[in-house]
Amino acid sequence: MRVALHTRVREERIAEYEAAHREVPAGLSAAIRAAGCTSWTIWRGGTDLFHLIECEDYARLLAELERLPVNVGWQARMAELLDVVHDYSARGADAGLPVVWQLPDPREEADRRP
Repeated sequence: MRVALHTRVREERIAEYEAAHREVPAGLSAAIRAAGCTSWTIWRGGTDLFHLIECEDYARLLAELERLPVNVGWQARMAELLDVVHDYSARGADAGLPVVWQLPDPREEADRRP
């Protein structure tokens, strides 16, 4: 499954946020992969951050990471840098952005042609 998220970095902390992401702990990357994530990309436009996560099960990913010390420490660090954080406790797996449109798979389009 794919999940898109929107967060916002504090304007005065952009450089620090980007520096932190150049040094993501190997243990955190390994934990994210072990929890079923195959890809996680973050784009930044000004202070807006857009995440695209590909994983087997997003709710499982969150649940498996929730209490891991390496993730707890990372989330505390990110909370200092972000204005809008991903609210795991309140919205959890429902925090993703809703899909408005997606380019159709050409095989599906061919199946619908008369």
